[in-house]
Amino acid sequence: MIKKIKGFSDLYPPEIEKYLFMEKVAREIFPLYGFVEMRTPILERTELFARSIGDETDVVQKEMFSFLDKKGRSLSLRPEATAGVVRAYIENKIYAKENISKFFTIGPMFRYERPQKGRQRQFHQVNVEVFGSSSPYIDGELIVMLMDFLKRLNIKGISLEINSLGCSKCRASYLANLKEFLEKIDEDLLCEDCKVRRIKNPLRVLDCKIESCRKLYKEAPKIIDYLCSDCETHFEQVLNLLKFENIQFKINKNLVRGLDYYQRTTFEVIAEGIGAQSAIAGGGRYDGLIKQLGGPDLPGIGFACGMERIAQLIEIQEQKNKFFYIATIDKKGLDFGFEVGSILRNRGFECVCSYEVKSVKAHLRAANKSGARYCIIIGEDELLKRKVTLKDLKTGEQKGLSLESLEKISFEH
Repeated sequence: MIKKIKGFSDLYPPEIEKYLFMEKVAREIFPLYGFVEMRTPILERTELFARSIGDETDVVQKEMFSFLDKKGRSLSLRPEATAGVVRAYIENKIYAKENISKFFTIGPMFRYERPQKGRQRQFHQVNVEVFGSSSPYIDGELIVMLMDFLKRLNIKGISLEINSLGCSKCRASYLANLKEFLEKIDEDLLCEDCKVRRIKNPLRVLDCKIESCRKLYKEAPKIIDYLCSDCETHFEQVLNLLKFENIQFKINKNLVRGLDYYQRTTFEVIAEGIGAQSAIAGGGRYDGLIKQLGGPDLPGIGFACGMERIAQLIEIQEQKNKFFYIATIDKKGLDFGFEVGSILRNRGFECVCSYEVKSVKAHLRAANKSGARYCIIIGEDELLKRKVTLKDLKTGEQKGLSLESLEKISFEH
């Protein structure tokens, strides 16, 4: 037997119901805020992710599924969504058609990392991006929409953490102080990744998930204390908007994002009870990314939700999905059963037809197992009179109906 690849999962009922529910809510909520759906390829040129995510990040150095195609070009399965959406935005010149663009995407991402609960090598994300506005009101609206989305999913025990990463103007002095702080730490106390990060990308040491490193950085200088006046005003406005919407939040001065293109507003939503990987959503502002990828100098902001992690928090009520089960008792009635199924589906009802001839008792067992509400029984008598016997599997009541009556009768879902 050929088995699935490690870190890749099969999704089927009942688990897939959670993913369908997330997609349904996303497609209901996001358009209310002016967002439209975009679909980008899962395969892009490796250069796109190296330029946008950063050559020195773990994602590019260790975690991408990359390979050479038949022409020797390096291609990668997308490890995140933002770079592909930005590429599509630039390549299709969407910026020339509208001042502000709002997109959301839903789909699989790929990272070669150790599989664990809530983190697979193929995972799924809901992503949201806004291009063309640097207004703090956009930041606030985006976070409000994220919390609205999670609220509609009926997720409990979550908290919002927020920080500002400043801009290139105020980050320079901060990085100088951070480097000075890191140089005083004995290198032998650092994990292998942080030994490299503190030289090549000091800000990213604060994103280390190893507890021994996190303790060492507890007294590290905080970037929020180095904000220029513009960044400070921007951040205060975002916080005021969240207060206006009665959204609870915590300022986490150590919060940084794992990707290099973030600046100013950054945020995460943390959930209780799902283990070490507790962030279910996160995002922030990336005002220089569009220009970095060859487009106009336009600002951007977005967030991503990890669907596998959110799925651990969603409770889908068990429900009867199949409305009708058609039971054929006589072989001659198979054509008639097929016809009855078409009538019901044309009326918009879910319907399962059993094309096996069984006893009534066996069919009723199968009907209950399928989750049907009603069982339509077709035997020799029903076939001769072109009628059906309708059995309510919830109440046990049954009655005979002509085909004409079946086309008109109303049913309780």
